[in-house]
Amino acid sequence: MTPDALADIHAACFPARPWSAEELAALASETGAVLESTSIGFALARVTLDEAELLTIAVLPEAQGRGTGRSLLAALAARLTDKNVAQLFLEVAEDNAPARALYAQAGFEEVGRRRGYYARPQSAAVDALVLRRRLRAP
Repeated sequence: MTPDALADIHAACFPARPWSAEELAALASETGAVLESTSIGFALARVTLDEAELLTIAVLPEAQGRGTGRSLLAALAARLTDKNVAQLFLEVAEDNAPARALYAQAGFEEVGRRRGYYARPQSAAVDALVLRRRLRAP
């Protein structure tokens, strides 16, 4: 998938602060980057030693709720496991119920919190939940 296509999907999902094609290209080309994509969504992670961080996951709004996010996470986890990654981390806004449900279903658990991390223009800032999924036994 091209950086422009990734940016279009990201913009549809995150209109307040979409990542540009240049930003996504730079992230995807970094050492340790792992990208899973389909025509309607993508997941991008970065591996450091035996840990990975999910940088973003995006599925076109009109295609959400059909299992694409779940499939992307599963494919990403399989690739990370093949790379001998022990655990995958991510941050999610506490008020993002659909994403939290997806991550819970995928086996993530809360391991930390960043208070007031996500600014909200018309309301108080929202905590970021730090989630982890073990990909192999410690």
